[in-house]
Amino acid sequence: MGLSAQYGKEDWKERDEWMKTEALLQLADLSEGDRVADIGCHEGYLSMLLAKKVKNGRVYAVDVREDRLKTLRENANDSNLKNIITILGDYDDPKLPERELDMVFVIDTYHEINSHAKMLRLIKNSLKPGGKIMLLEKLKERVRGKSREAQVNAHSLGPEYVRKELEDAGFTIVSEIEDHGDWEREQSKQMWVIVAQKK
Repeated sequence: MGLSAQYGKEDWKERDEWMKTEALLQLADLSEGDRVADIGCHEGYLSMLLAKKVKNGRVYAVDVREDRLKTLRENANDSNLKNIITILGDYDDPKLPERELDMVFVIDTYHEINSHAKMLRLIKNSLKPGGKIMLLEKLKERVRGKSREAQVNAHSLGPEYVRKELEDAGFTIVSEIEDHGDWEREQSKQMWVIVAQKK
C-alpha cells in the first residue's frame, strides 16, 4: 500500500465527485447510532464522512500503517469528530470487535489482502446478524478477464472473483453496481461496487 497523492486532504473534495461518495453513502443506508468500520482507511477520507453520518454511533478506522492513523486522528480532531476509533490492523486481521458492527467498508483495499478467506471470516465475525459489507474496487482494462493473480499484481480486481469469495464466506449479495464510473476519472479503471449481507 504505497502512498498516493489521491489520499491528501486537499484532494478529498474532488474525490467526492469521481468516487460518487454520496451515492455510496445512500446505498449503505446508515442510521444514526450505527457502528461501522473502514478497512484501509488511510488518512480518514471515508472515516470522517461516516463519523458525521452515524453521529452518536462509532467508526472503527483500520489501517496497517500507524503514520496514516496518526494523520487521521489529527484530521478528526481538527473537525471535532470524537466517534472515530483507530485500529492498527494486520494484513490478515482488521482486529475488529465481534458481533458489533452494522456495516464494514472495504474501499479500494480488498485487492491488497492476500488472506482474503480469513479476512472475510473475521469481517463476518465482527458484524451483527444481518450486518453488511460494502466493497469498491477498480478493474483496469488491461487485466479484464485475466487471472486473479494478474489482476491483483496490477492493483486491480474484478467482481467475478469477489462475488464468489463473499458467497463462499457465507455472505449473500444484496446489491451490485457494475459500473460506478472511472477511478480518478481514468477511463481504463472502471469502479464496481458490491454490497453483501451476513446470512
